[in-house]
Amino acid sequence: MPARIDFSKLTLMDALDLATLIEVEAFKRYTLFADQLGSRYSDDAGSVFHSMAINENKHGEQLAERRLKLFGDERPKVKLSDIFDVEAPDFGAPSRNMSPLKAYWIALDSEKKAFAFYDQAIRWVTQPDVKALFEELRAEEAEHVQMVEAIIAKLPPSARIDLEDEDEEALPNSEGRIHPRS
Repeated sequence: MPARIDFSKLTLMDALDLATLIEVEAFKRYTLFADQLGSRYSDDAGSVFHSMAINENKHGEQLAERRLKLFGDERPKVKLSDIFDVEAPDFGAPSRNMSPLKAYWIALDSEKKAFAFYDQAIRWVTQPDVKALFEELRAEEAEHVQMVEAIIAKLPPSARIDLEDEDEEALPNSEGRIHPRS
């Protein structure tokens, strides 16, 4: 499991902090991908990652608000360094000209990872309120999986095609100079 947490000792506050950090990590990774790829079209891979970042941020804000209502400004004990890749897509996942379908596959894999994380963590949780929260979050991740699967099912055939590289026609010669493909 990609976390250095003793789930049997989690309090509800710790669990909310952990869940918020998982969303923050995913938000940062999707934002990184969106920035790396940029966006040339409204439905390209960069746009997919941008929309996923917005969703993760929204969910993280909801969890943070819930935590604030229950525990105020009490300092968290869980840190971002305690988790790694719980819901965030793999660093090497995107490619410059990837199709929107491939971007959605990455998102689907990430949502499945988050579901598996909560599913596994529930086995070790001893506090009933923490267990209830993790069951709720697991159910939300299952909904996210279904949402992404539904989007994929509705994609047009063109979404399966990788974008063409604008510089593909220019190739370096033996001296490293760029020349048009002959």
